[in-house]
Amino acid sequence: MSLELGFRRISLIFAAGLFLAAPVLASAPQLKTQAPGFYRMMLGDIEITTLSDGLFPMEVDKLLTNITPEQLKADLDRAFLKSPVDASVNGFLINTGSKLVLIDTGAGGFFGPTVGKLHASLIAAGYQPAQVDEIYITHMHPDHVGGLSKDGKALFPNATVRAAKQEADFWLSKEHMEAAPKEMKDGYQAAMASLDPYVTAGKFKPFDGDSQLLPGIRAVPARGHTAGHTVYVIESKGQKLLLWGDLMHCAAAQFPNPAVTIQFDTDSKQAVASRKKIFADAAAGGYLVGGAHLSFPGMGHLRAVGTGYAYVPINYDALH
Repeated sequence: MSLELGFRRISLIFAAGLFLAAPVLASAPQLKTQAPGFYRMMLGDIEITTLSDGLFPMEVDKLLTNITPEQLKADLDRAFLKSPVDASVNGFLINTGSKLVLIDTGAGGFFGPTVGKLHASLIAAGYQPAQVDEIYITHMHPDHVGGLSKDGKALFPNATVRAAKQEADFWLSKEHMEAAPKEMKDGYQAAMASLDPYVTAGKFKPFDGDSQLLPGIRAVPARGHTAGHTVYVIESKGQKLLLWGDLMHCAAAQFPNPAVTIQFDTDSKQAVASRKKIFADAAAGGYLVGGAHLSFPGMGHLRAVGTGYAYVPINYDALH
């Protein structure tokens, strides 16, 4: 046996001995956290970034209406879910190339520690709050406007905030708040606290009805969930994305049956009409849809199935 071969055998034996004698290390602790959530894709020449605000447990068995407990259980079972359902809270950042627009701002500090993460997601996505030019609000429930402000200060110092005039007239009215049932007063207070720094600074500019806000971005009324609930249509180079806010809340139940409603609806009959119209148009048009409470990243397509719809989540886009 050559000297070189002998040294190799000795080295292997020595290494094996060290390996066998190595102490057993303690297992790594479970972290039980996610990275800041963002997902980016292109729509024509416009960059779309979904920003995760986190999620919250939605007790759909207590909140959904116009559905029997048996049917809801069957819907949840089919989706391998049970109540409470972890509901995503999504915002959408639109970079047109000349303007940076945020649609909805998440819950801020209103819904507990599992949400309020939109700002961290925004920064992780490569942007700063001061870079946001405009903020478009689908409606003024706390999980959509809560991220606007903190301790009376605007968190997007250079942004102009826009929402439907009907929404502002409803939620920013002290007279309406005083006349509202006790259980609704917190919602009014949250909306006022969130919007006040922008109203005071003259940076809140409501719009009325179907409105072209920027080239490629249009506001369209979709009332029912709230008095001025609005969806936003993004279009570029023949591609289209409709961001529908709270047009629906529970995919497992409301896609197969759009007539299912939720207790938060201001006008449930009108909410159903808006949902049915937009679902039918999205399925027929084949364009992308995005929702605040669709599982992150909250975008996909609808396909008509019988009297309902199937939701097909977007395929992963590597930004070719």
